[in-house]
Amino acid sequence: MAYILSGDIGGTKTLLQLSKTGVNKPLLHKSYASADYDDLAEIVAEFLLDAEGNKISAACFALAGPVNSRLVQLTNLPWLIDGDALAARFGISNLDLINDFAAVGYGISALHAEDLLTLQSGVAEAGGVRLVVGAGTGMGVAWLTCKGGKYEIHASEGGHMDFAPVDDMQGLLLKYLQHRYAHVSYERILSGPGLLAIYDFMRDTAVAVPTLQFLKDMEEGDAAAVIAMNSGPGGEVIAQLTMEMFLSVYGAFVGNMALASLPHGGIYIAGGIATKNAERFKGGVFMPSFLAKGRFAELLSRLPLNIVLDVNVGLIGATAYAQQYATN
Repeated sequence: MAYILSGDIGGTKTLLQLSKTGVNKPLLHKSYASADYDDLAEIVAEFLLDAEGNKISAACFALAGPVNSRLVQLTNLPWLIDGDALAARFGISNLDLINDFAAVGYGISALHAEDLLTLQSGVAEAGGVRLVVGAGTGMGVAWLTCKGGKYEIHASEGGHMDFAPVDDMQGLLLKYLQHRYAHVSYERILSGPGLLAIYDFMRDTAVAVPTLQFLKDMEEGDAAAVIAMNSGPGGEVIAQLTMEMFLSVYGAFVGNMALASLPHGGIYIAGGIATKNAERFKGGVFMPSFLAKGRFAELLSRLPLNIVLDVNVGLIGATAYAQQYATN
């Protein structure tokens, strides 16, 4: 059996895992705060110190950014990843770099029913196109098409498409963010930082006024998490309005991506925000916003739509990818 190194590298955290072919349970799994390190090589070196000298046969790193041959510039972190340099430094002959949502695509096939929360059952078509979308530190999008009974992944940077408001309030949000960014993409809204941007808009335009306790909680903790935790019934008004707009934009965006790809094989929403707020997606404005496509609402209603509850789906996909090249 061969040893496999896999990683899911994002702007907030880096997950690394050591596995063995033919063994389901990882030998070693660790999480690192990405911003605490100068580059990926520094984290890998630290991780391998705990790997007890096991020689790595194959490695795959899922990266939050466009893959340009063997180089990846992360979108939300000042790291330039050089696949050849990593392979040479750590003596790994089979080392691949893939987009983080391509990895999610590879991981979908390994999920079980309990790893999914169904928002819409739809009518699944065998071999139909699949769509994976997810907001976290950034916004990821990928498609999967079936060929010869096997799914192929098509990575994209769909999260950086122009934000298109669907009502007057979202139009005001766009104007607000145009003073902040040269280009207002969906990722500027559908991400952890995007949730804060919506909150800033609500506060600065006096749509709602935060209480002193809420401001204190935001200063002392993870601001985006505080907003999410206080956005339920009976919670902070500005947090409720912020999350409602976030979910409305999110639903409309996923609907746009669905119209572009016609994913009769299913839509899978991954990313930490959906995983941690799954019930909010199920009972709020997300689904009405997803379906609000006029003459094509009925078509969208037939598409299976699920939230991925397994936060390690990208790591699962990167491991599966590396296993193709592992040798004893």
